[in-house]
Amino acid sequence: MGDALRVGIVGIGNISGQYLATLPHLDGVRVTAVADLDHARAVAVADAHEGVRAAAPAELLAAADVDLVLNLTVPQAHAEVALAAIAAGKHVYNEKPLALTTADGRRVLDAADAAGVRVGCAPDTVLGTGTQTARQRLDAGGIGVPVAATAFMVSPGPERWHPSPEFFYRTGGGPLLDMGPYYLTALVTLLGPVRRVSGMTATPRATRTVGSGPLAGTDFPVEVPTHVTGALEHANGAVSTLLMSFDVWAAELPRIEVYGTEGSLSVPDPNGFGGPVRLFHRDSPEWTEVPASAGYRDAGRGCGVADLAAAIAGGHAHRASGELALHVLDVMESLLRAAESGRAEKIESTCPRPDPMALTGA
Repeated sequence: MGDALRVGIVGIGNISGQYLATLPHLDGVRVTAVADLDHARAVAVADAHEGVRAAAPAELLAAADVDLVLNLTVPQAHAEVALAAIAAGKHVYNEKPLALTTADGRRVLDAADAAGVRVGCAPDTVLGTGTQTARQRLDAGGIGVPVAATAFMVSPGPERWHPSPEFFYRTGGGPLLDMGPYYLTALVTLLGPVRRVSGMTATPRATRTVGSGPLAGTDFPVEVPTHVTGALEHANGAVSTLLMSFDVWAAELPRIEVYGTEGSLSVPDPNGFGGPVRLFHRDSPEWTEVPASAGYRDAGRGCGVADLAAAIAGGHAHRASGELALHVLDVMESLLRAAESGRAEKIESTCPRPDPMALTGA
């Protein structure tokens, strides 16, 4: 496949700009083509990036100069586009989530196994210095044996700033499926896979109101729980508490904390790549900041694609893997089922805890 993994991007929405800003600066990858249902949008992006051509989606999937399809379509199309790319013999890297359902996600991974290609999936924020430095300190015994963790994402909802927020509140949306992948991927990276969950949900408002843009003042229905709490039992015995909400106006909660037999670890926002990592040890009377010691420095979205390319070249496992994304999707679906039934749910899937990273430039 040549020295660099040739990447074709399908779906030129808002998130594509972040990938296109990062990928040209990463070793081992090269964007060769872009495609979108709005062809004019693809043409505009191609014209702004040297060596990149615009194509129709079907043409890109079949193109000889594309080794990996970066799937940035809407979540409802993730599985369909991934399966088409795999059928064409391409590796795939999906934006989160891997698919709308665990069953569809499993279809994608099974197809990739049969075709001998790889599947990666966002978020790759866990490859930044924030989560990786915390992971390194955790693995070094900095807080003793991990006992528990907390993960909180609370906000009043995206309708205050997003001009078309309805999709956040439709089936497949909500705070858990929208933001949960960042937090759960970080928890699995830090503590390993989950074996059991329980949960509760609330939907205090049947409608929401668009707060900005041309549709400001328009009401729309809410189809999903907007406040989700969960308890997660990891395979290593640690217990995590998860809170994802679009119903909180203000809070002073941490993003992620891990608690061990010897101390506590404060982990930065997993929706970003960096941020301060802080450690409290029983022998120290105060929190101390830990210097960045692992992960991609100054990282951006697309580092997971470069990690996948390096893994293909080196013949080892990539970190932002389809198996990890499938497990996270399974955990989220299981948590929502547990909330409906009132019973704990066993997680049928599992995944390897991703390998740690050394400190490296993005």
